[in-house]
Amino acid sequence: MVLAFPFFEGRLTMQLDASISAVITGGASGLGAATARRLASRGVRVALFDLNAEAGEKLAAELGGVFCQVNVTSDAEVDAAFAKARAANGQERVLINCAGVGTAIKTAGRDKATGEIKSFPTLNFDRVIQINLVGTFRCIARSAAGMLTLDALPNGERGAIVNTASVAAQDGQMGQAAYSASKAGIVGMTLPIARDLMGEGIRVNTILPGLFNTPLLQGAPEHVKAALAASVPFPKRLGDPDEYAALAESMLTNGYFNGECVRLDGAIRMAPR
Repeated sequence: MVLAFPFFEGRLTMQLDASISAVITGGASGLGAATARRLASRGVRVALFDLNAEAGEKLAAELGGVFCQVNVTSDAEVDAAFAKARAANGQERVLINCAGVGTAIKTAGRDKATGEIKSFPTLNFDRVIQINLVGTFRCIARSAAGMLTLDALPNGERGAIVNTASVAAQDGQMGQAAYSASKAGIVGMTLPIARDLMGEGIRVNTILPGLFNTPLLQGAPEHVKAALAASVPFPKRLGDPDEYAALAESMLTNGYFNGECVRLDGAIRMAPR
């Protein structure tokens, strides 16, 4: 007897073409911009969410997309941005979360000049959590709700979401308590959210980038960048943002990719400092 399961027949893939709309947070530069370029090259209609209006408008014009200036810590701004993106491009089936910030402050320590003992300001810690973790969840929840209004594709899928954590989620360095906590939170919520949305045909995955040649590092002195590159086991270089974009694309187009958190780091394991 041959058993047939029509819902799962064939390879479950999302075709990236002009029928697909995507939202990329942090899309004006770095990993987000590289992903926007890759998706646009496949014909996808892209909307860039970012605070940097100058860079965002310029890239959106280059890609034939739409720019939405938005602070991901604000419900009102995120709602307005999704409304603007959907008015221009239609309801998105793809969400890429790249918006985030970093900080480097020890939990407690002594001022080198005065010897004064200081602790990590709670407001600074909360800011990083609000942007990186809560901001990511806010965009996921809004986007997923929108995806639920769509008809399922022939493969049963309604959409796919890719989040950005960091290798610091697993081996954070000194001064990275807030950053590591925020990124570990993204890792921790990936599987539960994928399970929340499994009955609706929405997949959720997360990338943990290592040392990438993004604007954050491009301003560093060459000897600093060389030392960082040398610390990567292989290949001994900084990651290229398009390598992140390529993995994001695979997570979108491979229908069996769901609930996963994947390091993209050249096998690096970060030292304490």
